[in-house]
Amino acid sequence: MLQTSDGTPKRIAGQEPTRLAAAIHPLGTSLAVATDLKPAASAQASVIRAWLIVGLLAVVASLNYIDRVMLTTMRSSLIAAIPMTDAQFGLLTSVFLWVYAFISPLGGFLADRVSRTGVIVGSLVLWSSVTWLTAHATTFPELLATRVLMGVGESCYLPAALALISDYHRGPTRSLATGLHMVGISVGQGLGGLGGVLAERHDWTYAFTLFGGIGLGYSLVLVLMLRDAPVSAETSALPRVKFGPAVASLFSTTPYRLAIVFWGLVATSGWAVLGWLPTLLGERFHLSQGTAGLSATSYLQPSTWLGLVIGGVLSDYMSRRHPRGRIYVTMCGLGLAAPSILLGANIGIFWAAIAGFMLWSFGVAFVNANMMPILCTITDARYRATGYGILNFFSCFIGGITIYLGGVLRDARIPVTVIFNASVLILLLCAAVLYLIRPVPAAAPSAVPAVAPEVVPAA
Repeated sequence: MLQTSDGTPKRIAGQEPTRLAAAIHPLGTSLAVATDLKPAASAQASVIRAWLIVGLLAVVASLNYIDRVMLTTMRSSLIAAIPMTDAQFGLLTSVFLWVYAFISPLGGFLADRVSRTGVIVGSLVLWSSVTWLTAHATTFPELLATRVLMGVGESCYLPAALALISDYHRGPTRSLATGLHMVGISVGQGLGGLGGVLAERHDWTYAFTLFGGIGLGYSLVLVLMLRDAPVSAETSALPRVKFGPAVASLFSTTPYRLAIVFWGLVATSGWAVLGWLPTLLGERFHLSQGTAGLSATSYLQPSTWLGLVIGGVLSDYMSRRHPRGRIYVTMCGLGLAAPSILLGANIGIFWAAIAGFMLWSFGVAFVNANMMPILCTITDARYRATGYGILNFFSCFIGGITIYLGGVLRDARIPVTVIFNASVLILLLCAAVLYLIRPVPAAAPSAVPAVAPEVVPAA
């Protein structure tokens, strides 16, 4: 049965409402539970499991980003061991993103068709194994091959994870739950800076051996504790999702096509800033490799965490009062992030530059907390993971080109500040595209999971 965005039952003309009880978590979680089928204790257990899922996946998200980011923070050590140009060094990240992009729609489709938890666990095992293997590369082609395999492994995780969180969390807490999961990603980005420090204290292979082993160990925890959300009998009886119809359904709507453009532009700006921030800080303020890497990651994390939580809470609040509430809150974040890049990239005072990039990370966090919740308002609920996987395809492919071109510009002696200034204009364009997206009032009434999808309030 459809619900209003605040979790109350919505009467449909010509139908008698099913008896429902809303199990309300102290933090605001609302999970619809049929009183004829589940006692109150079971409802409370469902609430606890919904937040447990977020906690379990936040750890996986952290490992996901540690393993992909730490290579960018050990540039000097890596080049000393395996000689390469700046363009080749940029290619290591670009090829990862390109493979990640092409495989991501398939990973999302598998999560929609087979099992979200199965895809998540398999993804973690694969990329952790590749992380460990990376430490044994001795030539540039071997290192490049590990980045290809890393892209395959990591590409399947995020669409499945965000779809699983959306299955467990309804509209009233969907952005907050997504934001808390993204805190795990932010932690991983910050800890990724340890790659440069560990490379200086040991060698460049040490971090890959360490975190590869940690990931393989944590996969056993997921096997024991992670489960897909329960679904209704009606949903279980539906035919299995097929890739062609899923893609056709997604691309049939203008809002989803605009979302692709928006997400691609966000990635272009974000990867340009994150990929070259250690270089900017190191060169401008004469920092060592390890200090520059940590400065480009660890200082930004508290503001990112704050932005994810505040952005999630504000968006959940506004979504109950306006059908475009999540979109407006996200636009406000972009409006803060764009000028903050100008401050951080062009000022000659270290702490002022750090403050500028902290404000940027705070504003951009609003986007990360809300992309999947916004996607849930414009797509069929059966195709959420596939839809996010396709978004990842466009965003990462464009992001890979951005980072590689950054390396080419560096080889051509173009100042790195040019990359950052271009990112400002891109973020402003993002806000304009986002404004054009209109939520679909009722998506996929034929596929209602046990934890119901969000229903957008009437304008």
